[in-house]
Amino acid sequence: MYSAPASSTGSTTSAAKNTLDSQAFLNLLVAQLSNQDPSSPMDTNDLMAQTTQLATMEQLTELTSTSREGFALQMRMAAAGLVGQQVTYTDAEGVTQTGVVSSVSYRTSVPTVMVGDAEVSLDSVATVTAPGTTPATPAPSA
Repeated sequence: MYSAPASSTGSTTSAAKNTLDSQAFLNLLVAQLSNQDPSSPMDTNDLMAQTTQLATMEQLTELTSTSREGFALQMRMAAAGLVGQQVTYTDAEGVTQTGVVSSVSYRTSVPTVMVGDAEVSLDSVATVTAPGTTPATPAPSA
């Protein structure tokens, strides 16, 4: 089996090839019906089972999409709620920094907050405290 070099394929392309969408499912069903033996046609129970599988797959795909959208909205709301709050995060050099969030950016899939001159990914924020208070020191992990 031929595999294209990693540099020429994107993650969306490889992800799409690993899933069976409804169009591919329908194409397989039509091919199966077109090539069936006329003396031994497909059982109607099998056809109903496959149709039910298609409907279930479409509903799961829609549910997954809705869940992703809901999670993205929750992240946006959480980031917006941090404006004016004091946060603690670890910078690229591994140093713990503290500052007040002045703005939020939604340019990337994970929102970023501006703390002073630093753009901090929402998932890098370790603690949130009211402005002017000292954040609690986290307990050492075992």
